[in-house]
Amino acid sequence: MKQLSYWDRQTWLNDIDFAVVGSGIVGLQTAIQLKKSRPNAKILVLERGTLPHGASTKNAGFACFGSVSELLSDFERHTETEVLDLVEARWEGLRLLRQELEGQSFGYEALGGNEVFRTEDASSIQTCFEAIPELNDKLSPIFRGPVFQVKATNKSFSGFYEKTIFNQLEGQLNTGDMIQALLSKAHSLGILILNGLKVTHFSSTKAGVVIDLDGFEINCKTLAICTNGFASELLNEDVQPARNQVLITTPIAGHQIQGSYHLDRGYFYFRNVGDRILLGGGRHLDLNGETTIEMNQTPQIQAHLEGLLRNCILPNVPFEIEHRWSGILGIGSQKKPIIKELLPNVYCGVRMGGMGVAIGSLVGHQLSKLMTGHL
Repeated sequence: MKQLSYWDRQTWLNDIDFAVVGSGIVGLQTAIQLKKSRPNAKILVLERGTLPHGASTKNAGFACFGSVSELLSDFERHTETEVLDLVEARWEGLRLLRQELEGQSFGYEALGGNEVFRTEDASSIQTCFEAIPELNDKLSPIFRGPVFQVKATNKSFSGFYEKTIFNQLEGQLNTGDMIQALLSKAHSLGILILNGLKVTHFSSTKAGVVIDLDGFEINCKTLAICTNGFASELLNEDVQPARNQVLITTPIAGHQIQGSYHLDRGYFYFRNVGDRILLGGGRHLDLNGETTIEMNQTPQIQAHLEGLLRNCILPNVPFEIEHRWSGILGIGSQKKPIIKELLPNVYCGVRMGGMGVAIGSLVGHQLSKLMTGHL
């Protein structure tokens, strides 16, 4: 950075009104909404990776708001009001995302979501199916009708209970196309985005905020931290990283899997991506080991994912794994996102609780309003 010219510094790094750390869903939506409310502001997004580095392009592309078993688990750790508020926030976030990207292609398909159960998990099966009427009743003010219904499980599966809980409101999307569309929107508004710059420290001053970029400093008037799973590197808040490992097959001719699927309270999830099958999750098999920002894979979880594919999802169907990757979620003792002012002129929007696709756009909207004094 010492080799930057006067022109480089003047164009990119001087007179910054708003700096946003992280170019995932939350960071880009925050920057976009700030620009809409402050058209003349100079806004700079700082991204540590060559591409968005956390979970926004590393997830499975589920446009969901919670399966029955996930919501029942949430009721055990949150009040009823908190859970219903979260569901409503996720649903509103999905609406805002579709609204922001209206007219742009990002692979959204309303194919519905399915929760499947292992045949031997009798207790969970009984609890979840019996809870459907009451849960539908609690959710009806949000969705104006029943959400969950029972249908027969896909006959191509093996080892799953004969009935599935289906949610017709769930969808799926291409997260790479989604982020590309948000980046395009940000560029069109004149938002500056710099990749390969890791923020290592920041400090609030009377004049604004000083940002340390691993060896050199820049200044801005207002700073937003939108790094979710990596937030613990910069913030002392109730948010920690949670790695999720994912794999995808080569094309499989004639498979009969359409839509998104949840298993084991959402710890496993799979879907079709065209003729391919994507499968991810399994962090509950090693919660301590998966509390990390290291974006690699482990033999234990990869073997379990492959076994699940081979024995239950694609039994008697030859397949090959084409690609493996990991993404880093931001979780904590509560699932409600943290949207707050940390220091004078320093704000954060973190802890998406594994629902960044759903809730991230709403967090960006709320954070931008907080930063401009409208919340």
